[in-house]
Formats: sequence, structure tokens, C-alpha cells
Amino acid sequence: MPTPVRLDPSLNTVPKLFHAKVKQFGDRVAMREKVLGVWQEISWNEYLDNVRIAGAALLALGVSKGECVSIISENNPEWLYCDIAVQCLGGISVGIYPTCSSEEVAYIINHSESRIFFVEDEEQLDKYLESRAELTCVEKVIVYDMEGLRKFKDDMVMSFDEFMAMGREERQKDPYRFEEIWPSVRPEDTAIVVYTSGTTGPPKGAMLSHNNITCANRMLVEANPVDEGNEILSFLPLCHVAERNCTTFQGLTSGVIINFAENLETVPEDLREISPHSFFAVPRIWEKFYSSIIIRMKDSTWLENKVFDWAVKTGRMIYALKAEEKPIPSMLKFKYFWAHLLVFRNMKRMLGLDRAAYMISGGAPIAPEILEFFHAAGLPIREVYGQTESTGPTTIHQGKDIKLGTVGKPCPGVEVRIAEDGEILVRGENVFQGYLKAPDATAETIVDGWLHSGDVGRMDDEGNLVIMDRKKDIIITAGGKNVTPQYIENKLKFSPYINDAVVIGDRRKYLTALVMIDKENVTQYAQEERIPFTTYKSLCHNQEINDLIQAEIAKVNKTLAQVETIKKFRLIDIELTSDDAELTATMKLKRKYVNQRFETLIADMY
Repeated sequence: MPTPVRLDPSLNTVPKLFHAKVKQFGDRVAMREKVLGVWQEISWNEYLDNVRIAGAALLALGVSKGECVSIISENNPEWLYCDIAVQCLGGISVGIYPTCSSEEVAYIINHSESRIFFVEDEEQLDKYLESRAELTCVEKVIVYDMEGLRKFKDDMVMSFDEFMAMGREERQKDPYRFEEIWPSVRPEDTAIVVYTSGTTGPPKGAMLSHNNITCANRMLVEANPVDEGNEILSFLPLCHVAERNCTTFQGLTSGVIINFAENLETVPEDLREISPHSFFAVPRIWEKFYSSIIIRMKDSTWLENKVFDWAVKTGRMIYALKAEEKPIPSMLKFKYFWAHLLVFRNMKRMLGLDRAAYMISGGAPIAPEILEFFHAAGLPIREVYGQTESTGPTTIHQGKDIKLGTVGKPCPGVEVRIAEDGEILVRGENVFQGYLKAPDATAETIVDGWLHSGDVGRMDDEGNLVIMDRKKDIIITAGGKNVTPQYIENKLKFSPYINDAVVIGDRRKYLTALVMIDKENVTQYAQEERIPFTTYKSLCHNQEINDLIQAEIAKVNKTLAQVETIKKFRLIDIELTSDDAELTATMKLKRKYVNQRFETLIADMY
């Protein structure tokens, strides 16, 4: 029988949480790593042994309380060993996106004054070597994977194996030093610094305390109780506060079993193999799931499409009655049984979500139509709203109380109010300590104990929060009408052929859009329709493809008020990746940078 998670408020630091969970679970599986296609298990006791050894090695390198240590790597067990070891010593763990440029890495290293720098492999080491001359604070670089570096010699660089050997030697000299240090870590001590992208300047380092982290993760469990030993798949960047909570800290709070994806390309396969009980993803992932299903159905027979449409229609009827808390007629239940048997069961297996009971979308807004589709299919996705400065969660759909179009009610212990100008204000123990070395920015963000989120929203009659847009992104047209671009962009992204979009129109007579196509689905469409193209750019410039996107935009325009309709659009003919300034690490277009880079394209529409 599943065992519900027991919460203990006295476990108010990461080291306390970690050691309590090791004591509770011992030889039970803590995590799995896929190596050459084979899942390898790591127990809680092995987890502890590796953290102790890593901690001893850090002590040998002179790491002390309050000192920052940086990590740049894809998700793997080594990330967690070093992350937890740093925090057990009272140090501050700083995660860096693997997609960051060498210049961005150099800024974060220097700003945090990190002496010790963990890197994943040769590619990440190169970023250090490119900026080495200006990284005078770095004293040691530890490389997890030495493939391609076996003959590389540098006094500043050591392998992770050498690092752990140093730790074992240090533990032999002083076996109890690590155990003497971690109990002295206090709830108010800074545990991690998360760098958030700056819109008008360099990134800011948000300081999160042990109390912030333990409170935020207790809130998540109180809002939606989970069972010990639930399986999760870890694949989003661990330096993002949402994935850090779902992987590292929910592992310590709930005892979930962490499964590390082999790489980003294998995520669909890994999902089917693990079939997790809980699954967190950003909207882009859910949108890709949806579009893959829709495109798949385009290749199905007439009968299969009819059955699929009937099943979705039946599911929507069930969802609508549940949302209104009305009884479900026996005949409708019977129909849904067959809808599940014929369509939804196989769909869940295809996605790897056939065991998923707790699914969350967060990190950005998602179109309600996407959520409605998955709810109809028996996959009730909850939305969570928050930000780095609130240690992740502020509001979330709780239990069966899932009202689409909202991001749920405030988490237990969190207060939310709306300022006169519509800005969302937050107060609670999850609100961060401030920005590292930036007292002025901190004072602007936290006023009288209230976190100013920068988002505009409203509370509905039932106490659910509705997000309108970023305060700075609200469009005021030349006619003086206020428009929330995010609402329109989410509707556009509902199309399987549109990956992302940026709506433009501030101080202009009408709205336009820059559209990034879904390469995979549009390419498939072009092949099926025998549309000739050679490159991504030629695909975007093809008139038939532009007609396809125009038709998709026309569908959206029919659902919008006249002032909100898109009058013109242009396709972004450059294949952007997360290495580009225009995209975030979670694959969202950055409005400011898109406007700057494609200024000529925008001017052409006016």
C-alpha cells in the first residue's frame, strides 16, 4: 500500500531533511541513472556516502560556510552529490544553465566569487578556458566526465574521480568532521543562489535560504499530498528553481525516486520506460505532447479519427460535469469507459503517463485549451504559479479543485493580494532573502514584506488567481486600449504548427505577430503536400507555409475581440536554440530581444 508523506516542520534545513530521509529509507532506491541504455540504481545510503566524500573533498579544498560553489552540468547524480555537500557545509550552491555562453558563465562565477567550479564535460570546461584570464577567483575546476580530456593536463583542473579520491583520503584523516559541521547550518542561512535573466542588465542572483526551501516544499506536499516512493523523471535544468524543487528538494521532502533522463533526446523513451507517478513540465513540453497527438491523428484512418473525436468529446463532457460538481449519468460513464479503452489508455502509454497521478505545468502560462484536452483524456494537469523570488510556488491547483483559466489558490501559508495597479504581491516564508550584492534591486522588489512579482493579475470570486501578463509587457495601442499579449500568444501556440509567437502593437494602430513555426510538424506538412524546400529558411519563405500559418491565425482571430486580432504576421526564418539570446533555457521567446533582433521585420508590418 502507498504510504502518504509525513511532514516534520522541525526539519528546517536541507542537511536535516537529507539526513532524516537517509535514516528513514536506508537501502531503498533514491535515484536511478541511465548509462548506455541501462538503468543503474543508487540507494539512499549510497547517496549519503557520496555526499560525505564530496563534502570531505570540499573541506580539503578549503570551502567554508557562506562560500559560493558553482555547478554547470546537465542533470545527473554528481550534480546532487555536490549540491547537497555544499549546503551541508553551510556553503551556497550556485547552478548555471548548461546553455549559458562563456561570457554569461564568467559573469556568474565572478559575481558569486566561486573558487570551486564543477563542470560536466569538455564542452563546459571550454567555457571556463575561454574566459580564464578574467576568472581570477577560480582556484579549482572539477570535471564530471573526462571523455576527450584524458591527456589534458592543467594544475587548475581535476577529474571528479580525483576529487572523490581526495575526499576519501580526507575522511580517513578526520572521519567525523563532516558530521560535526552539518548540524550547525541554520534555517536563515543562504542555501542556494539562482541567477535570473536580467531584462535591462546582467542577471540577478536570488538568494534562497534553507527556511525558504523547506517551507516551499512542505507547502507543495500540503497542497497536493503524494506517496513516498513515487517515481519522477528529471530532465529540465536543475539550476531552475522549479526543477530543483521537483527533483532535489521533493526527493528530500517526499522521498520520490529520481530518474535522470539519459539526455534530452531520449526523454520520450525514458518517460515510457519509467512511467512516472509525478511529472512536472513547462508548457512547451505539454504543447509538444498535444501537437504530436494531433499530427499523429492526421495520418490515421477515417474511422480512427471518428473514434478519437468521439472519445475527446465524451471526455470533455465528463470534465465539464466534474468542474461544475454535477453527477455524471451512468450512460456517460459507460461511454467514457470505452473512450478510455479505445483511445485514452493507448495515448497515455504512448506518452509514458499511464501511471501519472500528479502532473504539473509551470514556468510559463499555458493555453487553457491544452489543459482542457488533457483533462478530457484523464490527465488532470495542475498549474502552478510562482517565480524564483518565491522559491518556486505561490499558487497551485490543489486536490480536485482545478479551475482552468486560473493558476489555483495560494499555497498553504502564502498570502496574495492585488495592488491598485493590478500587480500581484506575495508574502510568506517562501519569499526570498534578496538579490546577491544588489540591495537597491532587493528594496524595489520587497516592499514592507511584500514581494512585488512584476505580474498583473486578479482574484476570481472563488479565490483563484488569474494571471493577465507581465506588468511591463502590457500593450497600450495607439487608440488607448490595453491588450495582454500573453493571452493571444497562448491561443496561437495551441496550433500544432506554431511553436511560439510574440505579439507586437505597443503605441501602434493594430497588432502584429512574429511567429516561430514548429519545425517538425510544418516539415511533415510540407512533405505530405509535396511542398519543395531545402532549408529552414526556405520553408519559412514558402507561400504555402505562410498560407498555412495565416489560416491558423485566422482561427484564433475568430475567438478574439476586434482590438486583439492579429492583422499581419511574419515568420522568424532563423532556427533559434536556447544558446541564442532570444530564447530562454525553457525555450520561451524573450520579447525584448526578439523586438531588437527583428526590428526591420517588425517595421515592415507597419
